[in-house]
Amino acid sequence: MILEQIAEVPLPAHDKPGGFDHAAVHGPRGQLYVAHTANNAVDVIDCSTHAYLGSISGLEGIAGALVCEDQDLVFTSNRGEDTVGIFPAGQPEALAKVKVGLRPNGLAYDADRRLLLAANVGDPASPGSFTVSMVDVDARAMIANVPVAGRTRWVVFDPGTAWFYVNIADPPQIAVVDATNPGSVARIFPVPAAGPHGLDLDVATRRLFCACDGKTLVVLGSKSGAELAQAELAGIPDVIFFNRERRHLYVAIGDPGLIEVFETDQMRRLETVRTEAGAHTLGFDHMRNTLYAFLPDTHRAMVYADRG
Repeated sequence: MILEQIAEVPLPAHDKPGGFDHAAVHGPRGQLYVAHTANNAVDVIDCSTHAYLGSISGLEGIAGALVCEDQDLVFTSNRGEDTVGIFPAGQPEALAKVKVGLRPNGLAYDADRRLLLAANVGDPASPGSFTVSMVDVDARAMIANVPVAGRTRWVVFDPGTAWFYVNIADPPQIAVVDATNPGSVARIFPVPAAGPHGLDLDVATRRLFCACDGKTLVVLGSKSGAELAQAELAGIPDVIFFNRERRHLYVAIGDPGLIEVFETDQMRRLETVRTEAGAHTLGFDHMRNTLYAFLPDTHRAMVYADRG
């Protein structure tokens, strides 16, 4: 057994149809922030006691949360109002909102330059709305809105190269934006599978893990974009997280409701854990080696310890 269930956390019932989306953990504070899209709120969980602490409301159509531990900041993407939220951890009353492109989703942050990238889902009926927005966090202002080739998915930042990597669903590719020149796409990495979705980075080995709608996990070189490996998935994936200590990759599959665990040296599947239908999103606590799966039908989080 790799993942051992150690707790479950009841969360508020949904105010409207929907469920949860992306989550992020502030390890030193021991707090998890999860986008509760159905409630236009962020739910906060105590990672030590696995208890629900409360919710931060007023985030219309929230799609994602991101944490910068070093700077004690929390960011949100508010798809229903075309804004990103910025507030100090523990001070939600200081929330500031910045207008960005159409329907922001994925978030990544360059802490050195204090630049936040919001990957905007856009609208096929609105030409030019597939973009990534660059936000100056100090100025609380969007400084660029860069066109990309199609609907965005998730995004990560590599502090070693100062590159943002943005998954594009169709055409299947990863757009690279250089934080030192944030007004344009620097390069494109083709992805050899349909629908790039979940994305994470192994900084030590310079590899990108890209989970695709074509039920394929693709590994690419993060500098070259060269294909390094592929693995088959049991269904259409969404969120993925890389555990750099255990060298494990966790893949959430909403239908039928699974977590697949891969070891990343040989890209072998180690375990498949049943969750709940529609459970497409995860949260990972790197300090405690615990994984959270968010179950929309029963509005709760299942907590697993990685014993690998």
